[in-house]
Amino acid sequence: MAVTNILIVGVGGQGTLLASRVMGNLGLQLGHDVKLSEVHGMAQRGGSVVTHVRFGDKVYAPVIDAGQADIILAFEKLEAYRWMHFLKKGGKMFVNDQTISPMPVVIGTAEYPKGINEKISDKADVIYIDALKIAKEAGNKKAVNIVLIGVLANNMDIEKDVFIAAIKSTVPEKFLDINLKAFEMGYNA
Repeated sequence: MAVTNILIVGVGGQGTLLASRVMGNLGLQLGHDVKLSEVHGMAQRGGSVVTHVRFGDKVYAPVIDAGQADIILAFEKLEAYRWMHFLKKGGKMFVNDQTISPMPVVIGTAEYPKGINEKISDKADVIYIDALKIAKEAGNKKAVNIVLIGVLANNMDIEKDVFIAAIKSTVPEKFLDINLKAFEMGYNA
């Protein structure tokens, strides 16, 4: 099997790191070699957070090169736009259709770009989902990450049960029920 490259992008506090660990555990559940690389920017202040997840028969490096991501899982649409150059031709993006203004926008020194969805759709095969709304319906707005993994799971040739096993082996017990519900809702969205 070739290596599967998944770039997970978002804003600090959105659960991108947990999502990368779930996806890493997914690779392990499949019996693959797995490499993760986390880049934390100003995560605690709502800054950009990027994680690289690679799994396959043999993975030699943890970082995905530009133009090589099979999948981009984006927790916020500006982050999707910023990182879309990593998507390979024929790759797919899964984007939480949410706007989180970066600090320059918040303090008034910049403007949030207009028409991001159209700009992404012009260049990539993309699925937009209101993961925040679904996470709230599941019972916790912080479950956006697992909602997105559910959407992704429904679009990959990997058994649903393998995703569930990866979630169970990653998410702390006290948050497991809500996350499994969020996964199901994302999977069925």
